[in-house]
Amino acid sequence: MPRLPARRWLAPAGVVAVLVGGAGLAAAGGRLNWGLFAALFVAGALLVGFVLVERRRSSTRELALVATLAALAAAARLPFAGLPGVQPTTFLTIVSGLALGPWAGFTVGSVAGAVSNFVLGQGPWTPWQMLGWGLAGASAGALRRHPVLRRPVVLAGFGLLWGYLFGWLVNLWVWTSTFYPLSLETFLAVQALSFGFDTAHALGNILFSLFFGREVLKILDRFREKLVIREWPPD
Repeated sequence: MPRLPARRWLAPAGVVAVLVGGAGLAAAGGRLNWGLFAALFVAGALLVGFVLVERRRSSTRELALVATLAALAAAARLPFAGLPGVQPTTFLTIVSGLALGPWAGFTVGSVAGAVSNFVLGQGPWTPWQMLGWGLAGASAGALRRHPVLRRPVVLAGFGLLWGYLFGWLVNLWVWTSTFYPLSLETFLAVQALSFGFDTAHALGNILFSLFFGREVLKILDRFREKLVIREWPPD
């Protein structure tokens, strides 16, 4: 992917610098609140992502398509709310990134997480879910130039991986906000307690990818052909 002009990195880099600097000062004084720092870090990471997306020049049709996909990904989560761990949002976010690029994948995933929680319940876990789905979509978009990822079996493996990565990321919220002092034992205990949910998430991603991955990508590719999908401008 072409690089961003250097000046476009200034605002995101500034946010990261402030977070890292604040964490260093707090740690040096022995007063680091890991729960607060983790929440600030996630908020900063989301801000960086949205700044990069906002600075990308997009056509109205692109934005309309991405907004529609985000709404679909949010709505698709609701019928499966009674099945703990099963998240079609992850599958739709990944294929959106594969078809339209990392900016679209990040936007679809993060927006879908926020919107669906207006029905399922907002809370301190929402930013973590937004970041998890955003990263899933962005990572798929970053790898979209490798055709092998479009094969149903490989796509299913990618979905399996993100089924666990998403759960592990959200578990960091539980761990940093609930346990004090933090320890490896409590971290592993939190991961073990969520293993069943994470496995259901991963298996759901596999099924969605195997049964619907090829056709959904074909549909999105047709939409892509009708749009002017611009990349980041070169230096």
